[in-house]
Amino acid sequence: MRRFKRTLVAAALTTTVIAGTAGWATGNQQQAVTGPPPGTTAWRTDQVLHRDLPDPASAGPATVARFFASLSEAQRQELAARHPLVVGNLDGAPVALRYQANRWAISAEEAGERARAADSSQAPYQRQAAADRAERYRKLLAPGRQILAFDPRGRGQLAEVYGDLAAARHTAVVVPGSDIDLGSFDRDRDPYGTPAGMARSLRAELARQAPGTPTAVIAWAGYTTPVGLGLDAATGRLAQAGAPRLDRFLGGLAATGTPAPAVFCHSYGSVVCGLAAHTLDRAEAGDLVVLGSPGVRAESAAGLHTRARVWAVRRDHGDWIGDIPHVEILGLGHGADPTAEDFGARPVSSAGAHGHTGYFAPGTESLHNFARITLGAYGAVSTG
Repeated sequence: MRRFKRTLVAAALTTTVIAGTAGWATGNQQQAVTGPPPGTTAWRTDQVLHRDLPDPASAGPATVARFFASLSEAQRQELAARHPLVVGNLDGAPVALRYQANRWAISAEEAGERARAADSSQAPYQRQAAADRAERYRKLLAPGRQILAFDPRGRGQLAEVYGDLAAARHTAVVVPGSDIDLGSFDRDRDPYGTPAGMARSLRAELARQAPGTPTAVIAWAGYTTPVGLGLDAATGRLAQAGAPRLDRFLGGLAATGTPAPAVFCHSYGSVVCGLAAHTLDRAEAGDLVVLGSPGVRAESAAGLHTRARVWAVRRDHGDWIGDIPHVEILGLGHGADPTAEDFGARPVSSAGAHGHTGYFAPGTESLHNFARITLGAYGAVSTG
């Protein structure tokens, strides 16, 4: 009876939150970008090599890796030049080739937006929007940037590598939460709430803790995130669409010889990680670390059915996510609190962190611990 009463209270709280008393009604429903990358139709019919090319919709990363291993460098370059959006997003393709393909794809998108911005037949607001997108693409083409995935559809998706992925002995992947897309990927405001800011901060901490050890951190914004705190943020619909994309991305890293990363899942990104967890083996993710989490759609760490080590970062008292009911009722909410002792995750201290986006801020115990987990120094992780 007591449990039933708690459920009723939780349901009432969830309904109240969704109704907007905590601001959750401010979001806009998003259409998830799914399926193979743009240009797949032309890729499937291309017989330039006098053989079928691996279907981006069905060929697994290991199959893709074997296919590219069978080609000469000239053949790889030709495919990348002919189909940059496909090769640039093809998990299992050589990393350096994906960097090059994405530079070509972004350059083409920038040129198209510049042309639209100069088209006098367009309305002024359309021309300005095109100019803004072109400027965004120009910044992605800055020397030294390593774009591992680029998809201009919808609000845009991106993955960027910080460090030498080919030489790295330890790696990490950052999975962000709501309001992240091509435009906010590396915004100046609230930098440690962006995948780029999180990844750069972790990479710098890795260099501080293990100078001379090759490391790489990937900021992965490869799924359609919720906007604001509406129904998209309260349900698993977008996470269910994003989880297979994360699984495939991590499989692509494993297929190209990248050491199994520690995967850091922030906010709604932890819902994505929770739904992907059961498909990941130790070669694809050695550790899953959830922070600022509303839940992972499981009632316990064991319920994730993953071979990865599962960690939960203790919340800062100023993190508003702690006010969200940790329930799942009629599709609303994301389940148990991963930081609860009975959930069974390994605890991680966040001393010094402030708010919902402060966990990667320099000097925090959470950031120190993230580097220790990435480096495999598990005994040094403080629990708080």
